[in-house]
Amino acid sequence: MNARIRVGITVGDPAGIGPEIARKTVIDPRVTAVCEPVLYGPATDEASRFAPGVLSAEAGRVAYDAVVRATADAMAGRIDAVTTGPIHKEAFALAGLEWRGHTELLAHLTGAEEVAMMFYSSRLCVVLITVHVPLAAVPRLLTRRRVDATLALTAAELPRFGIATPRLALAGVNPHAGEGGLLGTEDRDILAPAVAHARECGADVTGPLPADTVFRQAVDGRFDAVVACYHDQGLIPVKLVSFGEAVNVTLGLPIIRTSVDHGTAFDIAGQGVADTSSLVHAVLLAARLAGGRERLSGQLPRVKTQSES
Repeated sequence: MNARIRVGITVGDPAGIGPEIARKTVIDPRVTAVCEPVLYGPATDEASRFAPGVLSAEAGRVAYDAVVRATADAMAGRIDAVTTGPIHKEAFALAGLEWRGHTELLAHLTGAEEVAMMFYSSRLCVVLITVHVPLAAVPRLLTRRRVDATLALTAAELPRFGIATPRLALAGVNPHAGEGGLLGTEDRDILAPAVAHARECGADVTGPLPADTVFRQAVDGRFDAVVACYHDQGLIPVKLVSFGEAVNVTLGLPIIRTSVDHGTAFDIAGQGVADTSSLVHAVLLAARLAGGRERLSGQLPRVKTQSES
C-alpha cells in the first residue's frame, strides 16, 4: 500500500464525538502511513454551531449530506474507500430522512440489491440478517430469500478478509434453536432449509445452532464467522469481546465502506476524551481492502484504547 490510497472519512453527527475522533484520526501516524485521509463534514467554524450532545434535525441533515458526498466520490473513483463516523438515527428521523442507518442508506445511494452488515475483528466476526428493525418484526423478516442471500453474500465476501474457505455458523433465532419446533418454528422451517441450500451450493455452513453457545464456539476457533438473525443477537457478543477493535463493514456494496463499532456518545461529546481506536481500525481496514490485498492477515493491528494510553 502507499499514500496514494484515499480514504474518505465522514464525521457523522456534528453534535457527537464524530468530529473529534475524525480530526484526531486524520493526523494519526498509523493512518497517514497507509493512506491519504479525506474529511467529509462541516468546516470547523460551521461545526461550532452544533452544541455537543444536543439532538437536532440540522445535525442529522449535515451528517447525511457528508455520507452522500463521500459515496458519490467513491462511486466516481475520486476516493478509494469510505469510513463513516457515527450518526444519530433519531436526528435522521427529525431531518425527515427515511433511512435508520448507514447500511440502508448506502445500499440506496449505490443501487446495491443485496447488502449485509458485518462486524469484523480478530476474535469474532458477525454478519447480520436483519439490522435496524424492531425485535417484534424479526420473525416476519426472516424469509428464505433473505437468509439465503445473507449466507451466500457472507460466503462470497469473506475470502477478501483472508479466509479462503470460510466456516460459517448460523445462529438460531429461538432459544435452543427452536428445539425442533417446540420453542418456535422459524429455525426448523426457515433457517435449517436455508443452511441445507447453502451447503448444496458449496458453502461450509452449520446450523441453526443455539445462539447462547455458538458465539463462544466461534471465539474458540471452530467458525470463522457467525451469521446472526437480528441486531442485538450479533452485536452484544462482538462488542463484549472486541469493543474498540471491531470494524463495521458493509458487504455487497460496489464501494468499500467501513465504520466504527460505537455510536455518537452524546454523553461525552465536546469533552475531548473520546477514544479513536475504533475509527483508526476502520480506516486501516478500509485502506488495506482498497490496496487490493486479496488476503488480509486475519488480525487487525493492535491499537491501544484510551484507557491503555
